[in-house]
Amino acid sequence: QVQLVESGGGLVQAGGSLRLSCAASGSTFRINAIGWYRQAPGKQRELVATISSGGSTNYADSVKGRATISRDSAKNTVYLQMNSLKPEDTAVYYCNAETALYYYWGQGTQVTVSS
Repeated sequence: QVQLVESGGGLVQAGGSLRLSCAASGSTFRINAIGWYRQAPGKQRELVATISSGGSTNYADSVKGRATISRDSAKNTVYLQMNSLKPEDTAVYYCNAETALYYYWGQGTQVTVSS
């Protein structure tokens, strides 16, 4: 079992920045990759960024150049730094952990970007 807790969301003005955190606990050694996803009202959940256990990263085109995913292995925490935020970045952001058998999700953290 893997537990994920997101934090760092909030209300920010367009052009601002936020850093989201995803703290993992439990069988973290089983995690192959951690990703950030987001879901806006009325829309499907979409990938924002992922980071593998080897450190490889991947970003959605919509956030490339504005987002950085990173990790602190000692703290079992993955971060998503979002800069130059836009109103269309408004969504609930979810952390996802991929293991060999299961995907685990956190409860989500709301990010609201005002224009």
